Amino acid sequence: MKKTITLFALIITAPLFNSCDNSKAASKIDVTNLEVAKKRDAEINKGAASIRFDKTEFDFGTVNEGDIVSTTYKVTNSGKTDLIITNAEASCGCTVPVWPKEAIKPGETADIAVKFNTKGKPNRQSKNITLSTNTALGKEVLKLSGMVIPTTKK
Repeated sequence: MKKTITLFALIITAPLFNSCDNSKAASKIDVTNLEVAKKRDAEINKGAASIRFDKTEFDFGTVNEGDIVSTTYKVTNSGKTDLIITNAEASCGCTVPVWPKEAIKPGETADIAVKFNTKGKPNRQSKNITLSTNTALGKEVLKLSGMVIPTTKK
């Protein structure tokens, strides 16, 4: 019985000793992939992009229903790598953000323009614009708020 178990263990472990042959591994490395990986790693080591706003909240005050409210948020890349805004999504279809589609270089500034159509939106309003970015947080939120005076029905 002992001989059978020993023989069985030897048969199972024998392929493991052959699989550790590293002589062919070096020949399978693609040098161009190594260069791409080095560049990628250098970019990652710079750290995540960092974002700074001139304001994160805008109070448009009191307006009449039907008015279009506009504002611009200035965004600065305060990091060491390119800042990329992949999407800007408003909490309501009545709010439309326009953001830079190209990368913002370190130290550069760009504009995020936002328009809010107050038609059908009476009373106190508060809207969020969520930016999807390559910052450490991944999401940045801008706010827009104010009072909309309802139109009188005739």
